[in-house]
Amino acid sequence: MAHIHLEDVSISYPIFNSHSRSLRTAVFSKLGGKIVSHNRTLVVEAIKGLSLHLEDGDRIALLGHNGAGKTTLLRALAGVYPPQSGQIEISGRISSFTDITLGMDMEASGWENIVFRCAFMGLSFAEAKALAPSIAEFSELGEFLDMPVRTYSAGMFVRLAFAISTSIDPDIVIMDEMISAGDAQFVEKARQRIEKILGNASIFVIASHDVAITRQFCTKALWLEKGKQRALGPVAEVTEAYLASRVAGS
Repeated sequence: MAHIHLEDVSISYPIFNSHSRSLRTAVFSKLGGKIVSHNRTLVVEAIKGLSLHLEDGDRIALLGHNGAGKTTLLRALAGVYPPQSGQIEISGRISSFTDITLGMDMEASGWENIVFRCAFMGLSFAEAKALAPSIAEFSELGEFLDMPVRTYSAGMFVRLAFAISTSIDPDIVIMDEMISAGDAQFVEKARQRIEKILGNASIFVIASHDVAITRQFCTKALWLEKGKQRALGPVAEVTEAYLASRVAGS
């Protein structure tokens, strides 16, 4: 069975030789968390002492203002950021939509990028080549797949990345906002595929500012504030508390 177990996890970013006030402000606005100083080195404490247990059937929304640590947590779950302390144990195949274009080569063709991206997702080259025809069909890019992706429009590029990223059946889905996929004609097709993936997945984790989406797809919510857990519980209760705090702080 799929599961995600975090025990007292902390993740920080050292920013070397950076002690000016303007840079402190810039770093904080982009990375969030808490900033401390060690020997003229800034350290952004993006996640601090977080424990979280998710089991089969859990659908959890990550709530919090920009810089609260949501994206850092998603990337940690995807294996991009290792924790400085604590432990992360994950069982199950993961599909991460935090950056669906990661691993793609702008100079390579669409066909080549299908193989590259699938390999980046953990598939063998044989598995990638076997999936390539169905990915190509879903992307609807036709002869453009023979061309370098740098020649694609933004919509075509996202369409290819989406077709590749959603070509496997994951146990765990990680998403930073509900993704769209290019032009309007493709959106409905993409929405149906996302709903199918979510329906089959064991665990779903999403960071979103859209309360309607979190209430539709999630059963739990984790409210993060400066990298720490502020609240964890049923999505309706935590969302209500989070929204109330935003109103009170405005």
